[in-house]
Amino acid sequence: MNFPAIFRLTGLLLTVALALPLLIAPATTARAASEIKIIVNSQAITSVDIARRVAFLKLQRTGGNLGKKAREQLVEEALKMQEAARIRVLVSDAQVDASYQRFAASNNMSTKQLTQVLNQAGVTPKHFKAFIRVQMSWPRVVTAISGGGGMSTQDLVSKMLERGDDKPSTTEYILQQVVLVVPASKRSKSVLNARKREADQLRARIQGCDSSASMIKGLRDVSLRQLGRIMQPQLPADWKPLIERASAGGATTARITERGVEFIVICSAKTVSDDKAAELMFRAESDQSGESEEAKKYLAELRKRAVIANK
Repeated sequence: MNFPAIFRLTGLLLTVALALPLLIAPATTARAASEIKIIVNSQAITSVDIARRVAFLKLQRTGGNLGKKAREQLVEEALKMQEAARIRVLVSDAQVDASYQRFAASNNMSTKQLTQVLNQAGVTPKHFKAFIRVQMSWPRVVTAISGGGGMSTQDLVSKMLERGDDKPSTTEYILQQVVLVVPASKRSKSVLNARKREADQLRARIQGCDSSASMIKGLRDVSLRQLGRIMQPQLPADWKPLIERASAGGATTARITERGVEFIVICSAKTVSDDKAAELMFRAESDQSGESEEAKKYLAELRKRAVIANK
């Protein structure tokens, strides 16, 4: 997975990540027989589905009427998945499994440990992966129905200026990614810790992007990737604070990921104010609620046309 693709995946499950360490006892989800509770366009949502979503909401420390929220979420997700299937933009099982592995790795867990936690919580890996599939597939639907991204950069900037906003500025980074590879077959705690020590020693010696290539030359299973120009709003949630704290010419702290141990070298960081920066800032402002207005309207239309029966 390349670095920019992480933008669409990180942050989706942040509240779950924060809650995982707090899980110390098995969930008390009742083991009742499965009953059909809702039908969405002939797709059944069962009592077990709802119980698992309630457990998932508890894991995220969500408040309020969890049963009601679980039913609402599952109906919306059924509509999203049906539409994604209709226009053939569903993500594959392999992509979902890869995201599951990345989530485990970003929380310093193996997939086996994550599976154990989810089973213990009453969520189950199957339910969690279904949630991941929706989160990954729905943006593809939105992109497809918006003709590839909605308003153009020029339209977005014009709209900002019309409402009296100055063209905003943001930080433009030029970045490199250093990966100390750890194959899945050798992914033990001792190996990862040893590779992290190597990464810490390496990053301490690097002084800017010009020297990084020569520094890693000849090192065992170490790769260097040029990430190029990335604006501050585009930074993935798990790397964003680390990159922002690092100074130009330096590197972030090392992190254990699904590939091994990684850190980012900051080639440069400068303030820019151009149309692309304006577009990114405008989209970040517009989408801070989690979904664009266009996506919400489209989902409302899907719901309006749907046949939904509560049992």
